Amino acid sequence: MAEKNLNFEQVIERRGTDCLKYDFASKRGLPEGVLPLWVADMDFRISSYIQEALFEQVKHGIYGYTDTLDEYYQAVNKWLDNQYGYNVLEEEIVKTPGVVYAIGMAIQAFTRPGDAVLIQQPVYYPFSSVILDNKRELVSNDLVYDKENLTYHIDFADFEKKIVKNSVKLFLLCNPHNPVGRAWNREELIQIGEICSKHGVIVFSDEIHADFVWKGKHQAFLTAKGGFEQIAVTATSPSKTFNLAGLQVSNLVIKNKQLRQKFQAALDASGYSQLNAAGLIACKTAYQSGEEWYEAVKKYIQSNIEFMMSYLKENIPQIKMIYPEATYLVWVDCSGLALTDEELEDLVVKKANLWLDSGCIFGNVGRGFQRFNVACPRKILKQALEQFKEAVDNK
Repeated sequence: MAEKNLNFEQVIERRGTDCLKYDFASKRGLPEGVLPLWVADMDFRISSYIQEALFEQVKHGIYGYTDTLDEYYQAVNKWLDNQYGYNVLEEEIVKTPGVVYAIGMAIQAFTRPGDAVLIQQPVYYPFSSVILDNKRELVSNDLVYDKENLTYHIDFADFEKKIVKNSVKLFLLCNPHNPVGRAWNREELIQIGEICSKHGVIVFSDEIHADFVWKGKHQAFLTAKGGFEQIAVTATSPSKTFNLAGLQVSNLVIKNKQLRQKFQAALDASGYSQLNAAGLIACKTAYQSGEEWYEAVKKYIQSNIEFMMSYLKENIPQIKMIYPEATYLVWVDCSGLALTDEELEDLVVKKANLWLDSGCIFGNVGRGFQRFNVACPRKILKQALEQFKEAVDNK
């Protein structure tokens, strides 16, 4: 069977399918009809191999408790080895129904109420909410924005200072980083790991966007230096790569047996056991047969990033795009418009008729920014940028 779903130009109607991205504007306080480029899923049909595997499951007609045999672990391990260069044993993989859920379990497993958990804002906003909802102290080693070169870097002196001052027990690393698009290099990860090892900090490395690094290969935290696997909990998932977020499956790599037992105890205490049956089928099939689709969608998304960069330079030069080293989420600096947070939100939502992710939700250091999801047909991206341009021209 050849891969059939490679037409990424096709606009597929998602409205009326209970789609979070398209059908919930009014429930979220936005006008009906806004064009959404916010939540991180794709507007592309999944690989036909995955689709056919799910069709077969549907035809079988029984959806009882489902677990994973050797073939599943072999598929996951082969993907991790081919993409990132490390091997895992079956017992080193812990399955969870998503990375955010896994973060919550890690917080419960490795910290106590009142303990400090470190993040690096501006960062994926559930990091903050899960920490606070679990009654832990949120501490941020804010990333440093280099406005001249339109990039971000880590203040390592502040990183260590925050760990020591707050007796940090757990660090949530976003690798690659959402939303600023950094693909952390080996040297940066070594500095992170050495500081965390020195002070007994466990590193939860969210590597859900690892398959979308635009130059070279993703550097996993646990392989940056020997010994880091002893402090690392690495979250992987096919959900961003293969557009499977709604099927609720992620695979955590925890090589340290003691950490794995603590995490598993928290997972057991939550009452969760077997994952979504369709998610397990989709994950296995994606890693076995989805590479052609993945390579094609990666190429298409990268062309969208280039298109957006050129469009903004030519048509809205006041807006500065941070060119992503990784992810299909584009971080845009709107400070050149000289608007307040409220005025910027009004321009985006009411004047441009767009639903984006406001930088404010990623932490105070995200103010003045907007996040675009460019994993959509070029026609939709072009329409969104044209609406944005018209709103800016008439502000």
